[in-house]
Amino acid sequence: MILIGLTGSIGMGKSATSKMFRDAGTPVYDADAAVHRLYQGAAVEPVRSLFPTAIVDGRVDRTILSKLVLGNPDALKKLELVVHPLVGIDRLDFLARSRAIGARACVLDVPLLFETGGDRNVDVVVVVSTGPAEQERRVLARPDMTLEKFQAIRAKQTPDAEKRRRAHCVIDSGHGFDYARRQVANFLLALGI
Repeated sequence: MILIGLTGSIGMGKSATSKMFRDAGTPVYDADAAVHRLYQGAAVEPVRSLFPTAIVDGRVDRTILSKLVLGNPDALKKLELVVHPLVGIDRLDFLARSRAIGARACVLDVPLLFETGGDRNVDVVVVVSTGPAEQERRVLARPDMTLEKFQAIRAKQTPDAEKRRRAHCVIDSGHGFDYARRQVANFLLALGI
């Protein structure tokens, strides 16, 4: 089974591209969705031990947690030491299920693929990218997003130019969904899938 690492900086269109892979019949592991699930289950008590005010109604409140760790590298590192192993276990379960159904490839949709060294654990890396003006427009259109928050998030991410340089394939999301969908189809075809 070919492991495809899918990544892209905030606002680049990675989530839409991930859906295109799924629509093409390739199983997709969404690391962000896994964290959302874990924040309603297995991660609640470990996060409570570090950030008790981030637990609301028995779940991790992502907005509160974000305020506690954004701009605080020590707090972020503590959070990552709790969450990353839980995500790893969840991902291994996904891979086992994908193999069991005979999938020829699967996508690991990981926003911080390069930052966490996850690119070493996949066979090929796909980066979703668009121009900086379009990226900023998309991100600032999100609810509760500010320019300062966007800049802080972007500062934690490997620069787009570096991601593009390290990628095996770049999906340009700046020309609409149909264009990106054709790129995904051509990529899968090139892999023989």
